[in-house]
This record gives sequence, structure tokens and C-alpha cells, in this order.
Amino acid sequence: MYRSEDHRTFAAPSENGMETPGEQSASDVWTRVKRRLRAELGEDIFASWFGRLELDSVIEGCAYLTVPTRFLKSWIESHYADRVLAVYRSESGDVERVSIGVRSTLGRDPAAQRRVSEAPRPAPTASMALPSASGDIKAPSLAAPQEERGESGDLGGAPLDSRLTFESFIVGRSNALAHAAADRVAHAQNGQAIYNPLYLHAGVGLGKTHLLHAIGHEVRAQGRRVIYLTADRFMYGFVASLKAQTSLAFKERLRGIDLLIIDDVQFIQGKQIQQEFGHTLNALIDAGRQIVIAADRPPADLENLDERVRSRLAGGLVVEVSALDEALRTSILTTRVEALKTIHPTFEVGQSVIAYVARAITANGRDLEGAVNRLLAHATLTGSSITLETAETAIRDLVRNREPKRVKIEDIQKLVASRYNVSRSDILSERRTAAVVRPRQIAMYLSKVLTLRSLPEIGRRFGGRDHTTVLHAVRKIEKALGEDHALSDEVELLKRMLQE
Repeated sequence: MYRSEDHRTFAAPSENGMETPGEQSASDVWTRVKRRLRAELGEDIFASWFGRLELDSVIEGCAYLTVPTRFLKSWIESHYADRVLAVYRSESGDVERVSIGVRSTLGRDPAAQRRVSEAPRPAPTASMALPSASGDIKAPSLAAPQEERGESGDLGGAPLDSRLTFESFIVGRSNALAHAAADRVAHAQNGQAIYNPLYLHAGVGLGKTHLLHAIGHEVRAQGRRVIYLTADRFMYGFVASLKAQTSLAFKERLRGIDLLIIDDVQFIQGKQIQQEFGHTLNALIDAGRQIVIAADRPPADLENLDERVRSRLAGGLVVEVSALDEALRTSILTTRVEALKTIHPTFEVGQSVIAYVARAITANGRDLEGAVNRLLAHATLTGSSITLETAETAIRDLVRNREPKRVKIEDIQKLVASRYNVSRSDILSERRTAAVVRPRQIAMYLSKVLTLRSLPEIGRRFGGRDHTTVLHAVRKIEKALGEDHALSDEVELLKRMLQE
């Protein structure tokens, strides 16, 4: 049976006695509802808050929807429940109410759904600005809050992974500076805060989270108070404290520690949450407490984050963890193979195979881990040795299915400006000379075809222009591409340069 705290129903007066539509028609209605929500709210808000909202079933006039986390459920209930219901009712008179539950805690028994208590929707918390997703990332990854998997320490933080220590971190040219900075922070004399905050940024699977956990382990071993939070855990904790009217205790708990570690800070959204995050940063830094932050981009590129918070984050030491070079990839593979040999003594991988895998897989350390696991599975399941041919077969999916590079509007603007000998500020300005207008239109066109940004959002990124201006530019370039082969070749070149 669903638990009442994980499932709320938003009711509207029934206007008819129509029967629940069939499974196929319910799916069609839900598709139309999502399409309407996307059109009304824009691509950014839809991707952030509704991208993982799924229809479970429609029973006796109630559409049962599910999301993966309690934070996401709470936010949609507080800010968008009426909108979802209104759109649903406009698409189907059979749906009289909408219920949102958490998938991780829900069963699939329709009878249990009919027994769900129809609790009223909670009053919204203090007004929060509607955030938009960043141009180069997919919708925020709001995984199940860490507290559901257990806590570590007496401050309610997420647990530290015992495998992620300084000893298990492999240092190479691309991460040497980040490792040195993390080590210095972790071993600071008398717990004195240095490089405050320490801000590490990198793409997925390059080791920034490993360094965060390593710092946390070392500082905690010194008897100092540490709290490690992911961005979604921070947001969930703050929203929950507002509802429970314990926000003061939540703030004091955060500010009474020696080291605060926040991972994936790019996902912190909502005006009030960002304000509280900024207050927490200021309070800890002013009190001489250490802060370590990780994100997938530098502070200046956190466009959805409050400008004062970005400035505070940029005021410490900002270090990029670069892509793994081939030598480092080789070291990671060798170390992983040697570790597995202690468990599987017959597992042998020659240097030629390791060299091949290191050259073939360049994305990140997680893909390297996956490659070694595939090689191990092949060796143990077939009993044959690992050759170059078998290795090629085993890792084929990792080589072929790499995610394409996600393009940012800022990168488009910079590249186009450089190619046409104008400045990015010219492209964003109100200047209407031919030397500026054409590059601006090309940049708008590329932003439309290479990113998931909506026309209004693209307009805002181009000096606050209206979406109709962007639409005009896109149509004009599309027409020109069919008539001007030189321009077509130039735009194709720009696309390749941006996607490499």
C-alpha cells in the first residue's frame, strides 16, 4: 500500500461520470499533456522538473503519476500541481484529479492506489524563482535522497564511500593540480581553512567526486566535523525543513561544522534555496570553516546560480580536472586489472590489450571501469584468454555509444565571434551593422539546432532579445543555407568544430 507521506492527491470537482479511458488512450492523453506542459513552461523548466514524471495508471478518474525522488515530488506538488491538473483536464474530461508518488516507494497494485488517502495539497513554501536548466546539461539528476540509504555521522550528511580515498586515487598530468590542492586542504595545519572555498570542476567520471570523498575521509579521521551533501540532498533537506518549520535547526546544523562538501552544485535551483546556500557559504567562510565544492563547469558558467553565489565560489581556488590523457588511462586500467587479479588469479590482460583499450576509450574513468569489467566477464565466462580481437568485441558498445559533446550557447557565441572577427559583446549588443548582424544570426541558428534551448531562452542569452527575433534569424539562415553553398559549408564547419 502506498504510504500517505509519499503520495498526495490533488482533487478537482467532477464534471461528468465518464469511465476511465483504456490503457492506450490514457497513454495518448498523457503524451498530449506532456506536450502541452513543454509548450507552456518551456523546454528548460520542463526538462528540469517534468522530464522524469511518468504516468503509472488512470483509475476511477485519478491519474497516478510518479517521480524518482521525494524532493522532485515535493517541488511539483508545491509549484505545479494546479497547472498539471488543469492541462490534464483540458485534454481529458475523464481525469478529475492527479496524484503524484515516488517510484522507489510505490507498488504497482491498482487496488492499493484506490486506497490512497486523498490528502489536500500542502500550501506552497516561500516563493522560489523558476530555474532553467543549463545549456549543456540534461535535466538535473535528482537521485533518491541519501538519507533513504543511511546517514553517516551525527550531522545528517550522506555517507562517504570507503573506496574513494587518496590512496586509491591515481594521479596523472590532468589531475595533478586538483589532487595537490585537495591534499593540502585535507592536511591543513590546525584545521585552518585554505583555498576557501576549494572549487573543483570536471566532466563526468574524471575523479572530482573521488577527491571530495578523499578529503572527507582524511578530515573526519582527524576528529573534525564533516558533512558531505549532494546538491539534491541539500535542496531536499532545505525544502523539508521549511515544511516541518525546522529550517533554523537545519541552518544551524550546516553552520556548526568544520568542513562542508557539496557535490554537483550546478543542480542547486530555486531562488530561496540559492539564497540560503549563499548565506551558508558566507557564514562558514567568515567563521574560518573549510568549504569544498564540485561541479561540472567553472563558477562563471553556472548561469542559473545567483550572481553573488557565483562570485563567492570564484573567490577561492578554482581547479579544473582535465580529460584523462592516454598515460593516465593506461595507469587506471593497469591498476584495476592488478586489483582484480587478487580475486581472480587467472585474469591476465596483456599490455597490448591495455594500450588498445586506453586508446579506444577516452571519455572518462567510468567507461574504463566498465571496459575492465567486460574483459573480466569474457575471461571468466568463456575461459579463454584476452586477445586484441576479444577485447575489441567486449568493449564495442563503449566505443560506439559515447555520448556526443553537449554544446553550450556561450561556446557557440565565442566561436562564431572568432570566425567572423567580431567580439562576443558585439554579438550580444544592439549593433545592427552587417558585420555583426550576420554572425549574430548564425550564432542564433546554431544555438537552435545544436542545443535543447527554447527560443525565449536563446533570446535571453543573446542580450535579452525577444523569441521572435531568434525565430526570424533561424528562418533567415535556413533560407540562406539553401541558396549559398559557401555559407552552408561554413556553417557545417562551425558545427563540426563545436561538436568535436
